[in-house]
Amino acid sequence: MGANYPVFLEQAQLPCSPCPGMEQKSRLGWRVLLPTLCLLPRVEFVQLASEEADVVNLGQGFPDFSPPEFAVEAFQHAVSGDFMLNQYTKAFSPTQKGEPDSSSNWQLDPTELASKFTSRTKAFILNTPNNPLGKVFSKEELELVASLCQQHDVVCISDEVYQWMVFDGFQHISIASLPGMWERTLTIGSAGKTFSVTGWKVGWVLGPDSLMKHLRTVHQNSIYHCATQGQAAVAQSFEREQLHFGRPSSYFVQLPQYIQRCRDHMIQSLQSMGFRPVIPQGSYFLITDISDFKNKMPDLPGAAGEPYDRRFVKWMIKNKGLVAVPVSIFFSLPHQKFFDHYIRFCFVKDESTLRAMDQKLQKWKAELTP
Repeated sequence: MGANYPVFLEQAQLPCSPCPGMEQKSRLGWRVLLPTLCLLPRVEFVQLASEEADVVNLGQGFPDFSPPEFAVEAFQHAVSGDFMLNQYTKAFSPTQKGEPDSSSNWQLDPTELASKFTSRTKAFILNTPNNPLGKVFSKEELELVASLCQQHDVVCISDEVYQWMVFDGFQHISIASLPGMWERTLTIGSAGKTFSVTGWKVGWVLGPDSLMKHLRTVHQNSIYHCATQGQAAVAQSFEREQLHFGRPSSYFVQLPQYIQRCRDHMIQSLQSMGFRPVIPQGSYFLITDISDFKNKMPDLPGAAGEPYDRRFVKWMIKNKGLVAVPVSIFFSLPHQKFFDHYIRFCFVKDESTLRAMDQKLQKWKAELTP
């Protein structure tokens, strides 16, 4: 093709029109897609942040503090120990307006949800604790989803990568634990979120063999494999956690306590600047209402028809040195207009990063003071 691009081959229709220079056709009739920013809108904001000299990145969901020592030691042992850990994985798996808004106020509408299930529905994707909202779905809400899945014979794909990051006494419940749901649920977990090692890119899926056998086929013929040492280190980290589970020494106890302090710090700082955060029950993230800014600065520069939250984030990165992610990118085109007054911040950051955020916000506030 004359250029050293990674390529993706597909035959399905794109959900939107390709960007100029993005699509070429091979002689076999396959469409060759060259990676562009249009494919992943959030990449545009990451790129914009990297171009600015002095910004505080509160947009991307990665901790900028060290992972626990036991996880690092497990990885070091995996790299330098058994030479077979440098080969393909041997199937490692874990052993056994007044008051601030809250993500708990965002409720599923039973009638609306039921209307989305038809004879053509094959799968339901659930994310709890939720990104970007930070909502932890209640047992009652999960029972509603479970009932509909069973009624319509639907598989539930449950993304629970933030299961250990739950605050304020809320409890994470796995939908697979509800009656009649194990046999129709695939539960997704992430070592990156569980042990604060997002760069390891190790995860897992739990489920009945009737579903897992199909995932194994797809995995074998697509991803195939990820670093064996990383998987070994994750398995050892889980073994360590089993010994400390439920105790003050457990990382699963310590991490949410630390993250909740970070969350509370960010909420207070954002409120002091006039943002209206929706207080999350879990996850890495919070969203904040920017309606007041939209009313005061309605005409920020941007492309025709570009949602306000995207224009606001670009303006904030360039002019205030703070990075966030516009919430509208999580929605399909017809629904983006309903959520263009929210932006997402990641609060799983080191104290030094949060202090740098404070300085940016205080400077911004001072500029508004007559």
